[in-house]
Amino acid sequence: MKILTLDQVKSILYDGKRLESDQLPLKAVSDCYEFLKEFASDKVIYGINTGFGPMAQWRVDDRYLTDLQYNIIRSHSTGAGEALPDTYVKAAMIARLGVFLQCRSGIHPEVCELLVEFINRDIYPFIPQHGSVGASGDLVQLAHLALTLIGEGEVHYKGEWRKTAEVMEENGLKPIGIHIREGLSVTNGTSFMTGIAAINQFDAEKLLEWATLASVMMNEIASSYDDLMSAELNDCRNHEGQSLIAAKMRELSAGSKCLHKREHELYDNGHAEDKVFHKKVQAYYSLRCIPQIFGPIWETLRNSRRVIEEEFNCASDNPIIDPVSRNVLHGGNFHGDYISLEEDKVKIALVRLVMTMERQLNYLFHDRINGILPPFLNMGTLGLNYGMQACQFTATSTTAECQTLAMPNYVHSISNNNDNQDIVSMGTNTALLCKKVIDNAFQVMSIHFIALAQAVDCLGIKDSLAPKSRKAYDAIREIMPTIVDDKPFYKQIARVEKYLREEEPEIF
Repeated sequence: MKILTLDQVKSILYDGKRLESDQLPLKAVSDCYEFLKEFASDKVIYGINTGFGPMAQWRVDDRYLTDLQYNIIRSHSTGAGEALPDTYVKAAMIARLGVFLQCRSGIHPEVCELLVEFINRDIYPFIPQHGSVGASGDLVQLAHLALTLIGEGEVHYKGEWRKTAEVMEENGLKPIGIHIREGLSVTNGTSFMTGIAAINQFDAEKLLEWATLASVMMNEIASSYDDLMSAELNDCRNHEGQSLIAAKMRELSAGSKCLHKREHELYDNGHAEDKVFHKKVQAYYSLRCIPQIFGPIWETLRNSRRVIEEEFNCASDNPIIDPVSRNVLHGGNFHGDYISLEEDKVKIALVRLVMTMERQLNYLFHDRINGILPPFLNMGTLGLNYGMQACQFTATSTTAECQTLAMPNYVHSISNNNDNQDIVSMGTNTALLCKKVIDNAFQVMSIHFIALAQAVDCLGIKDSLAPKSRKAYDAIREIMPTIVDDKPFYKQIARVEKYLREEEPEIF
């Protein structure tokens, strides 16, 4: 049952959109709960009257069933490391709500109602980054979420870390009760890796947009022939992504006075007898092959968007409570392979994007390669001043770290839990590694856009740029002036990064 689109999730995270409980299928949630209450009264069901994991072989006495649910929450709140940022926690709570709204968990509706309150009131549970192997889902991180839903642990509220009980009392909220299996249900599933993946998706899509615009500006600076982005060239490759990127490049470059027409300069002007061509007949690959490089990245992101949206609208609990067939089904819907594999693919695709940006930077900085710009875009006195020379160190080292992080994590299964979890997804780790690549990519991209603006000034071509390129140039120049004298500008790099993260380029 589709409850949430990724665009709706994005609106909740960034546009202040609220969730309305009366628009959610809480009646169906209640019906599932009532079915389980009746069904479980005289049966042995995992996690209701048995232990958890390898402990499932032990029957739990009826007088301890409530304690059993509290025990899994408290015993599994064992995460380590820094707290996940608030936005990622909010995304994970939305993902968990999406699971419960599938009406296959058998939980009391008050769990959904309290999650909605936490989401709408920006109450963020303390969720450490480390702890999940992504196989019974995000057991540890979800246990920390559950800990706050029962009124324990800590939450981040209005910029302060406070005891959950105090914040709940201040907001007139009550902890959830334990009715049948609320402890297991809240802790069991893929919601944290899914929430992280969603934000990674939004950021990755934005990075691709910026990289496409940057590549158009690069070709304007290099005064490239524009057939690299022609429909006739790219459509015959028969890849949707390549054709789309080429079309976007044509759209972005519309109105540019910097790009050249091959048919006018090389086909119609009698150059057939020339022995040496001072202008490059073909640009370097990092300029010329953008549709071919970015096309598969676009297709990768399109597929990851589909998978993540499906995960927001799935039942990733165990067991699955099915009031339709009147059965309780045991399996492994909590396994995080879908998210782990997609996040590895997104991570690898973005490393490729960063590598392309770094090579474009190298073109701008290397006067013997570009043949039209001063070394390192130095507009001061050569030898005395250094331009953007040191920026390349930062961009190159950050790109190198991304290349190291590109190693697939999906294949790094380690058995644990007395070999009950004998093959695991490591999905949350994969999503967090992807997040790291994204953070690095924004840093490299910020240096690249500063360099693009500097190159435009070196050539004096700002009035010849396409309108979209000129808008980006002007935005950078509002943040920092042209670099002539040697001054620290690390703060400006951070400000450009903030701009790239927050601005919507609206290219795709």
